[in-house]
Amino acid sequence: MKKVIYFTIFLYMMGLLFACPGWSLHEKSAETRIEELSQRIEQLEKQTNKTDAFFRWFDKITISGLLEVEAGYNKFDPNASGERGEESSDIVLAACELGIDAAFNDHIAGHVLFLWEEDDTEPVDLDEGFISLTGTEQIPVYLHAGRLYVPFGNYESFFISDPFTLELGETRESAVVVGYHNDILNISAGGFNGDVDETGAKNHIESFFAGAEWSLPEDVIPDFNLAAGISYISNIADSDGLSDVNDLDEDGDPDGIRDYVGGFSGHISASFKDSVFCVAEYVCAVDDFEDGELQFEGVNIKQPKAWTAEIAYVTPSDIGFGIQYEGTDDCGKFLPEVSYGGVVFCYPFENTYVGVEYLYQEYENNDKNEVVTAQLAYEF
Repeated sequence: MKKVIYFTIFLYMMGLLFACPGWSLHEKSAETRIEELSQRIEQLEKQTNKTDAFFRWFDKITISGLLEVEAGYNKFDPNASGERGEESSDIVLAACELGIDAAFNDHIAGHVLFLWEEDDTEPVDLDEGFISLTGTEQIPVYLHAGRLYVPFGNYESFFISDPFTLELGETRESAVVVGYHNDILNISAGGFNGDVDETGAKNHIESFFAGAEWSLPEDVIPDFNLAAGISYISNIADSDGLSDVNDLDEDGDPDGIRDYVGGFSGHISASFKDSVFCVAEYVCAVDDFEDGELQFEGVNIKQPKAWTAEIAYVTPSDIGFGIQYEGTDDCGKFLPEVSYGGVVFCYPFENTYVGVEYLYQEYENNDKNEVVTAQLAYEF
């Protein structure tokens, strides 16, 4: 028995003797593999951190867009004797918008909006691009600086076609807007250097605007919302619509006006149970322009005014109906004097709009116009 034990111990010792060099080699190989593995893990951690940083950055970016396709029919009946009526129809990509919003913290954000409109803004127009600074909950102030639509007018509508108030007053400029807002009140003011200047004046920041909007607190009257606002702009001739009817100089730029003419806007909107909606707005110049300063097809525009009123009803199944009445004064053939019509629309799928509108319009010279427009729109 002892011989067996001794022989076993001998074999074990010999195994250790011959195994030791092999162990050393294996230990070195394992250390190398561990070191390489550690380096790979470190590289993966760096790549993961970069990827996480990218996604954290990307989470702060919001991309949105809008596509509008329209099919329209137009019948124009001139009042002048001897002139023949005209009929036309077309299908167009009415709007293609791509917006990028970035909010890297609670107080600073950026907004960029590219716009393409067939036969209007080709190839692509930078519609908006501005920086926003916002305050805290205790001091809810804000600042927008860049190319934007200045807060003059509201232009809310359920119809496919733009309201007359927008055609008269909407103004896009490179401007600075400062304001204060809370759940009830929003007050803003700012300035810009417009394209339509006083004749002979130096090129300075001379145009300004100011406005205030008020909203009824939600808990005052259940299921009832009410909002109203007023705004003023010191140079309404610089609006996107009126600047196009100002005389052009030899370079194709607006020729200017003798004196700035201010503009006023007032609007009110109400809704009940998010089913019945009422909208009304009024936009006007507060003084007269000189003869020849604003002309459209040879007719002077002295003190333009526009108003619109709409009533709409939306069913629980997202099918809507609306009627509209609009009017203008002292706009010549730039805008119809009277317009009324109706619209039917629905939202068959999420973010998808389908609508058809009919408008009957009359101008100051008794020309008549009928417009039928169908629109398919998708927003993302």
